[in-house]
Amino acid sequence: MAILTLPPARAIATSTSSSSSSFSTSTRGVSLPAATRPRLAAPAALSLGNSLYRSNPITAYIPMAPAAATASSPAPAVRSSLIEPDGGALVDLVVPREERAARRAEAAGLPRVGIGAIDLEWVHVVGEGWASPLRGFMREEEYLQSLHFNSFRLDDGSVVNMSLPIVLAIGDAEKEAIGESPDVTLVAPGGDLVAILRRVQIFKHNKEERIARTWGTTAPGLPYVEQVINPAGNWLIGGDLEVLAPIKYNDGLDHYRLSPGELRKEFDKRGADAVFAFQLRNPVHNGHALLMNDTRRRLLEMGYRNPLLLLHPLGGFTKADDVPLAVRLEQHRKVLEDGVLDPETTILAIFPSPMHYAGPTEVQWHAKARINAGANFYIVGRDPAGMSHPLEKRDLYDPDHGKKVLSMAPGLEKLNILPFRVAAYDTLEKKMAFFDPSRAQDFLFISGTKMRAYARNGENPPDGFMCPSGWKVLVNYYKSLQAEETDQKPAALAA
Repeated sequence: MAILTLPPARAIATSTSSSSSSFSTSTRGVSLPAATRPRLAAPAALSLGNSLYRSNPITAYIPMAPAAATASSPAPAVRSSLIEPDGGALVDLVVPREERAARRAEAAGLPRVGIGAIDLEWVHVVGEGWASPLRGFMREEEYLQSLHFNSFRLDDGSVVNMSLPIVLAIGDAEKEAIGESPDVTLVAPGGDLVAILRRVQIFKHNKEERIARTWGTTAPGLPYVEQVINPAGNWLIGGDLEVLAPIKYNDGLDHYRLSPGELRKEFDKRGADAVFAFQLRNPVHNGHALLMNDTRRRLLEMGYRNPLLLLHPLGGFTKADDVPLAVRLEQHRKVLEDGVLDPETTILAIFPSPMHYAGPTEVQWHAKARINAGANFYIVGRDPAGMSHPLEKRDLYDPDHGKKVLSMAPGLEKLNILPFRVAAYDTLEKKMAFFDPSRAQDFLFISGTKMRAYARNGENPPDGFMCPSGWKVLVNYYKSLQAEETDQKPAALAA
């Protein structure tokens, strides 16, 4: 498999010890077109208090005006290729429209493998190229590299990140039915033929090893494990995917599900010279907005002229107590309508991946997928992709390990990682602000659990925590849940 790589660029950085800065980039970067990229001074080792960066030389940043275009050297058009997709080109596994009828006819005659709703989400993810250069469900060699190294080594020796195994499980009966057939058809829960899996390989599904290496624990109560892995079959089937038609959910949100290729075209259309991605699975409060707005401000100060925000909520499987996708999207729209985030410099889209809640292992996947979507900056905060321990009253992962792992992860060298300072509610200023340890007593930390409790109880959070119209969306959602619970109680008593 050939790969086209960009040489690692020197990092752009701001010191985390500076009171005016909300983030520092890691020592990884990506080159912009010569006429638009910020210019860097000769390497100068900066002494940063954050031990995360202590072992790496940081380059001093000096913004300079871009050179004027001349007749012999016209200004290059800003393209969406701010960062190369992994493998050098985006994978697109959706069968071209003119070939679909023939491919469907072929699929109808192949052995069939039924897949669940979350498996279908993975077909969507892989088919659109989020996992490029992966071309299907992993075969054993790919699976072992992902499970043990969090990466793939390509044929040319280069390494791409692949921290989560993307696999499809089958049972004994399906394995027997497939027999020696090299190809199988994947069938969605509703009976639709969705894809052909070519040149299949079937190998043992060691669930305990997969769980232990992905989550770092085999404790019961891990949402993805309970929903997907425990009930799954004892075999994994890998092969190359051919998706028979674009995956649609018909939930009124499909227009937000932009593929990596569509996002890159949108960045091109808007003339972006930097794209910073923010992943979330919760409603946007003013602390989130502070981080995103401050990131854009810092990028402008660095010399970028048109940085765009990719507001990218996760749209696949989430645990039962998370706010549903449709509610989150409505809340995000209110944040944009109210101007808390600038709609002119923000692209709101859905990331279709299922959620694992696997902490530092999973956050690498989240970052890698945004590389393929064309984002060259990735914002990471406290305990990304984490959760509470399912049995003990503590976080499952160290809350700082996600951003540290991203700064070192193999295959993510070309992505600029933006760790940010903690935001909390300033009780004196009556707004969300960056936490100041010198007056810690003035700050209130409102967790996602606390936020949901406010909304569930019909209480208002402190003024300035979230825009009122966005908060109303959450309150109405929890009121609807309570109404459903009330309606169900008499039915249960009657039964």
